[in-house]
Amino acid sequence: MAGIYLHIPFCKQACHYCDFHFSTNLKKKEAMLLALQQELVLRKGELKDQQVTTIYFGGGTPSVLQADEINRLIQTVYEQYDVAEDPEITLEANPDDLSTKKLQELAASGINRLSIGVQSFFDEDLQLMNRAHNAEQAKAGLREATELFDNISIDLIYGIPHADHERWKQNIATALSFNIPHISSYALTVEPRTALQKFIEKGIIPEVDDTMAAVQFQILISHLETAGFVHYEVSNFGKAGYFSVNNTAYWQGKHYMGIGPSAHSFNGTQRAWNIANNSKYIQAIDKSELPREMETLSTRDRYNEYIMTGLRTIWGVSLERVRTAFGPQYADYLMLQSERHRAEQLLFLDGDTLLVTSRGKFLSDGLAADLFMLNLEKKK
Repeated sequence: MAGIYLHIPFCKQACHYCDFHFSTNLKKKEAMLLALQQELVLRKGELKDQQVTTIYFGGGTPSVLQADEINRLIQTVYEQYDVAEDPEITLEANPDDLSTKKLQELAASGINRLSIGVQSFFDEDLQLMNRAHNAEQAKAGLREATELFDNISIDLIYGIPHADHERWKQNIATALSFNIPHISSYALTVEPRTALQKFIEKGIIPEVDDTMAAVQFQILISHLETAGFVHYEVSNFGKAGYFSVNNTAYWQGKHYMGIGPSAHSFNGTQRAWNIANNSKYIQAIDKSELPREMETLSTRDRYNEYIMTGLRTIWGVSLERVRTAFGPQYADYLMLQSERHRAEQLLFLDGDTLLVTSRGKFLSDGLAADLFMLNLEKKK
């Protein structure tokens, strides 16, 4: 089982908080589509023994593509790879792209799951983040999308300056009113070299309040679990049968292939990442060259990644898997290093599985980092 991720590196405008690779210049869109198709052909041998169970269009803003352009890429995947009978095919979409006609075309395409970047149902928040849509477009898009698609996820952001707890509760309530089966939610993060960082440094926007974000995270958990969602990963909530197959495979260490500029790939022992430059990517692919770097992961690297991804999920970290895959010394180290956090009730053992407590969920990345192996072996 494997997944294919296609990075569509185009956006209508730049969100103030975003540090992903994209361009607001769509002049090279056709050349990019041809290059994505060619990369799929060039790399078909990498998954020759595996069945593709998920196809994921990320970005950027994949919904800037027309339905026929999306279908071109899906068709190329089917022509070059062994695709499962009923794969999950996800398109990330912005509300301003989801006209009635566009939604009807997408529903008639190979797309069977939408991930809609709502972020907030309040115009003040959307303007602060420089989103391309407004609150009414988000609501209108969801009303129509839910009539055509069963499997829908939306993104929401908490910890936004000036957005108090009451506004956050209203955001959650509005999301729940559409009866969607999946919600991904993230704390607003100030990434280096983003417009948000510059605005905060200049005093135009207040600093992000981590304490407020932590409280809003707990509000989110309480409201969504009451509504029947399973908090199956730190930032993801799904109703039964609606967990993201693509993302779950990533957290469980399964193989995936990233197509497009800046896209990452993983085959179990190696990671690869494509150049984050549209022109150089297209030029290289035109020459049948793969513009990427690769690294082979050491045992320590693979252990650290398993700890990072495992602790973020309801499946936790299996001590037996640590012993078997990495060695008994890693399991011993994990037990010793986690002892303090277990005493503080941030981590706990359920049989042979190490998990994060409710109190520890907001701190899961920091807890994982504290369990990383740093010096047991030299990095290969």
